[in-house]
Amino acid sequence: MIQSMTGYGRIEFVQNGRKYTVEMKSLNHRYLEISLRVPAILSPLELDIKKRIGGKFSRGRIETIIRIDSECSSVIENRYELNLPLIRNYYELLVQLREELKLEEEITLSMMTGFREAFVQKEPGLDLSAVWGELGTALDMAMAALIEMRKTEGKNVCDDLLLRLGLIIKSLDSIARSAPRVVSEYQLRLGERVKELVGGIAIDELRLQQEVAIMAEKSDISEEIVRLNSHIVQFRDLLESSDAVGRSIDFLIQEMIREVNTIGSKSSDAEISRKVIDIKSELSRVREQVQNIE
Repeated sequence: MIQSMTGYGRIEFVQNGRKYTVEMKSLNHRYLEISLRVPAILSPLELDIKKRIGGKFSRGRIETIIRIDSECSSVIENRYELNLPLIRNYYELLVQLREELKLEEEITLSMMTGFREAFVQKEPGLDLSAVWGELGTALDMAMAALIEMRKTEGKNVCDDLLLRLGLIIKSLDSIARSAPRVVSEYQLRLGERVKELVGGIAIDELRLQQEVAIMAEKSDISEEIVRLNSHIVQFRDLLESSDAVGRSIDFLIQEMIREVNTIGSKSSDAEISRKVIDIKSELSRVREQVQNIE
């Protein structure tokens, strides 16, 4: 069954005193785009996280927010240490400035600690390999929740598409029933029109019938009807697929629109023209829905 590209998943996972919160939101996108928001402590794992997400999804914008709460992150992440190389450099520059300008003011502690980046956050001492094992589990759980919602949304989209395909088939069947009559009527009108134009001039009746038949054949829409029915069968088969078929369906719709346009241009029958408009209207709605399919 097809999947939608829209969905949401959120989980909380606790292990070894650490709580992982993973939120994932999926939106429509032509390709796969992964957006990450993670704490600085997990920055070295960003590439691994994206690879893991990319292994589960093929299309859509996947927005992922990850939080980690633990004794380690709450204590160590809030500890700071002196940036001594920077402070020494500032002090040497101040001494040089005081001597250059012959200033009497002393260089004080408050002056030195007021400089930006004099204090820096202490690097956390986490075992990233252990964290990745735990985070990977949390990420898998969040992706499973997201995929489940995408499947539910996909079923709703599939039901709507099948309903609209049914309406298209109904209109197409009506066109197919009218097609032979329309060709015969066209052939009759064309023959009568030719006789009117030549007036009383004698013409080869057999040759006239042949030419009229050739012209009438150009208005025959049976091939377009067959191809359109074939596309509908393919469409239904793709809806049953568990693969990412959004692009294939979008291409198929383009082919269906092309066949319908040809039917409309070939036939001058009012009833067929109305059915063509109905089909194009449904295909427009179908194409909008297909943009949600992975």
